[in-house]
Amino acid sequence: MSINNTAEQDANETIKPCAAIKLIIRPGKKSLGGFSVRRSLPHPGQRLVGPWIFFDHAGPAEFGPGEGVDVRPHPHINLATVTYFFEGAFVHRDSLGTTQVIKPGDINLMVAGKGIVHSERTPDDLRESGSKMHALQLWLALPVADEEIDPAFYHYPASDIPETRINGVPVRLMMGSAFGMTSPVKTFAETLYFEATLAAGQTLELPDTAERAVYVASGAVEIAETAVADHCMAVLEPGSGLTVTATEDSRIALIGGENLGERHIEWNFVSSRKERIEQAKDDWQAGRFPVVPDDAEEFIPLPDPK
Repeated sequence: MSINNTAEQDANETIKPCAAIKLIIRPGKKSLGGFSVRRSLPHPGQRLVGPWIFFDHAGPAEFGPGEGVDVRPHPHINLATVTYFFEGAFVHRDSLGTTQVIKPGDINLMVAGKGIVHSERTPDDLRESGSKMHALQLWLALPVADEEIDPAFYHYPASDIPETRINGVPVRLMMGSAFGMTSPVKTFAETLYFEATLAAGQTLELPDTAERAVYVASGAVEIAETAVADHCMAVLEPGSGLTVTATEDSRIALIGGENLGERHIEWNFVSSRKERIEQAKDDWQAGRFPVVPDDAEEFIPLPDPK
């Protein structure tokens, strides 16, 4: 998904608050016509967190009858996308011939590899009735050895995502292993992604991994006696025993995993090699990417260089 055609937002703030927190990213809000997006990654002070190179929080937004979102066909290379809805739905179509509706709690994992094209649109029934849209869109860098694998698409319904309660706190494990659970969602490197819903006053001890960050999708929390407000991402230093405490009813997401090294990002392209991105830009302009069956009439053009 390419909610925003630019690689980064300029309105981000960075705060270095305490020894346990490397920095707190306060992303700026950008309006995209009918809804807004907050982009925490990539950030000038933090390009990746583990393998995660892109983190967008879209909405919440409300669309009236006849309205919706149309993300026209666009390309990706050398990455995998993860789409997760709190509210609303998209119809995903891609150049592999996939057509899949993603609903709240589902995980869509699209592996771009050597190249894929996809689109996302509001389903017809929701467009007719009107709907809400509230989602996270994340990109994973692939290990160098996997950057040019064949593209693939994996869908995991909400019922397949493991859930538990830790001291009364509901936790859903989208990717990786934690809290005695392992998610069925495919990974290519050490990867962690879970969400938790905390009532005011509840505490959750965070699992340790090489790199990790907590995003507050709603509410407010404290980590190492440091306040982290809603829509902020706290990038944590390594170490065990760190806890998050909700100062009001909150929903958080934790992402993390192993560091895969430097990656370049431009528009919808991610790669360990700058020349590979230049090749992909040329291929998109020349029409050498595959088309999306049943959605081949439109496309997002390559942005003009700034």
